[in-house]
Amino acid sequence: MSVASLSGTRVFHRQLSHSLPTAVGGHGISLTDAAGRNYLDASGGAAVSCLGHGHPDVIAAMHAQIDKLAYAHTSFFTTEAAEELADVLIETAPPGMSHVYFVSGGSEAVEAALKMARQYFVEIGQPQRRHFIARHQSYHGNTLGALAVGGNAWRREQFKPLLMDVTHVAPCYEYRHRRDDETAEQYGQRLVAELSEAIDRLGGENVMAFVAETVGGATAGVLTPVPGYFKAVRELCDRHGILLILDEVMCGMGRTGTLHACEQEGVVPDLLTIAKGLGGGYQPIGAVLAQGRVVDAFRQGSGLFQHGHTYLGHAIACAAALAVQRVIQRDGLLAQVRERGQHLQALLHQAFDQHPHVGEIRGRGLFWGVELVADRASKAWFDPARKLHARIKREAMAGGLMVYPMGGTVDGRCGDHVLLAPPFIATEAELARIVDLLAAAIDRATAN
Repeated sequence: MSVASLSGTRVFHRQLSHSLPTAVGGHGISLTDAAGRNYLDASGGAAVSCLGHGHPDVIAAMHAQIDKLAYAHTSFFTTEAAEELADVLIETAPPGMSHVYFVSGGSEAVEAALKMARQYFVEIGQPQRRHFIARHQSYHGNTLGALAVGGNAWRREQFKPLLMDVTHVAPCYEYRHRRDDETAEQYGQRLVAELSEAIDRLGGENVMAFVAETVGGATAGVLTPVPGYFKAVRELCDRHGILLILDEVMCGMGRTGTLHACEQEGVVPDLLTIAKGLGGGYQPIGAVLAQGRVVDAFRQGSGLFQHGHTYLGHAIACAAALAVQRVIQRDGLLAQVRERGQHLQALLHQAFDQHPHVGEIRGRGLFWGVELVADRASKAWFDPARKLHARIKREAMAGGLMVYPMGGTVDGRCGDHVLLAPPFIATEAELARIVDLLAAAIDRATAN
């Protein structure tokens, strides 16, 4: 008898060793399963559900679009929904962004950006540029190109023979890596010096792009950059004619309190990848925002981007994302993210500042990470065999809470953290309930 028959499912789930509850409904920041249990969605799934579940404006926009047109292939047509969404995104984009390339999710967005960078240099007569530089402990997606630039050792390990060669430098991980004799700014300068050495080693004329999450996401648990780091990175890239690709698939579209996380760093990338909060989970959608000079190189050269997917620019996905973005603007939700983010920060510090197994609380807006340690003084991590992150997830779910824990925080194998990314619409009372349930789950998971 097959595993599928034994477990009662024919779905090839990510994990085959245990069954999952069946989600049957969602409203606001809660999901309901087939047994009638409710779960507070404190992570927005995977930092996706920025407007929560069942938002009437988004549902209405999707109904209206499907009544008109569900699908038209982009080699034949454009659609009103895609054109309107692109206009909205460029109106609010970092300076110099002129066009949007739509895809179906974050991995596809990163993959498209990598190919865009390569073709850009071919178009402008610099085909010798063939190297990407990225960071350890980063996560950029699970397609082969995105996985190659990603820096998480565990995710990469079994697929290494299939991955292109990418140079990785240290992440901006102040809690673990800043020395006692360094200021935050000096630590950032040391990281940029390491990047500069990597560029020199490869030859600046041979490097296509530096790829980085503006605020680190799932793999290391919301790593916020130190002051001045990205400005120095931008200057270094400009010096060598290297493109800066910022991955804001998880941290972007309002999650950190500004529409684009790079706004808080005072830098503008050449290519910017977005997804998750773009469509809020109502439809699969992602995008690459591209600087005008990049687009002009394609237009003045071959006149095409040699890349594409069947469902890019899908009309219903674009209509859903357009509705999500209009609600965020209309309801002033960016300001609310900043305000509620301060409240969540205070709640987390109140709950965990004295907790023996919480090493650091870090984040911005409604995007927070809690790093777990076996010993606060030494920052020693729990034995990876304990799988503390998985225990916390089980305990949280049992208590009616959805959070996004992960292992391998420190180096891809060791360390544990919990990521929080509640919907922008969460109330102060709901945030307080989230922190109470999380504290109870962490206590139970670390008790034995």
